[in-house]
Amino acid sequence: MNDNQLLRYSRQIMLPQVDIEGQQKLLAASVLIVGAGGLGSPAAIYLAAAGVGNIAIYDNDVVDLSNLQRQIAHHTPDIGTDKVISTRQTLNRLNPEVKIRAVKQRLEGEQLDYEVRLADVVLDCSDNFSTRFAINSACVKQQTPLVSGAAIRFEGQVTVFTPGKNNSPCYNCLYNSDGEELQNCATNGVIAPITGIVGSIQALETMKLIINIGEALTGRLLLLDGLTMEWNTMKLRKNANCPTCGGL
Repeated sequence: MNDNQLLRYSRQIMLPQVDIEGQQKLLAASVLIVGAGGLGSPAAIYLAAAGVGNIAIYDNDVVDLSNLQRQIAHHTPDIGTDKVISTRQTLNRLNPEVKIRAVKQRLEGEQLDYEVRLADVVLDCSDNFSTRFAINSACVKQQTPLVSGAAIRFEGQVTVFTPGKNNSPCYNCLYNSDGEELQNCATNGVIAPITGIVGSIQALETMKLIINIGEALTGRLLLLDGLTMEWNTMKLRKNANCPTCGGL
C-alpha cells in the first residue's frame, strides 16, 4: 500500500482484527453485486469506501424518480440513466482507486456461473424470486459465499450462505423454489432506512468473509422489525433433501 492508501484506510487498519494484512485482502478481493437498487446502493458504497479492490455490478434497470427515496447511489440528475452507470459514477467519485465493472443486463445462465466463479463473495441485492434462486444455485455450484439481504415495509433480513463450509444451508433450504413470487417494494412499499441498514450489514458480512474475521451469519437469519426496533435471530439448518445443496 502507498501512503495515500494507508491514510485513507487508517481507521480500519488500526483495528487489530483488520490491520495491514486485512486491508490488503480487501484491496485484492473481487465482489459481485447483483442489483443496484435499495440494497445494492449502500452495500456498494461501503465496500468501495472500505477499499474492496474489484466490484462487479449487474442490473438491467434505469433510474426512476421513485427510486431516489432509498437508492442512495443515484441522484436526481441520474433519472433515466442506467443504474449500473449511475452507481459506477458515485463509487468512482468516492474512491477512484477501486475498479468498478458495471454491466447493464439481467445476470443469468452461463454468464452468472462465470461471474460467480470470478468472485470471492457474491451479494444478492436483487428483488425477485427467480433471480435469487438462480444466484443461490450458481453459488452452491461454484461454492462461493453468498450474502443475502431483503427489505420490505419496515422489515429487513440478512443471512450468509457458505456452500461446502460449516454445514451451511442455502437459500433453497430457507425458501421453496416452487413457491409464489416473493413480495417486493414496488407492490408493498418500504421505509427508506431499512434498505440502508440491510445493505450496510451485507457490506459488513462481506468484509468479514474476505478478511476471515469474526463470526459470519452462516446458519442464522437476522431479522429486523423497524417499527419496534427489535432484532431477532432465527437458526437455519441445512436441509438434507434440498434439491440445490442436499448433495454437498
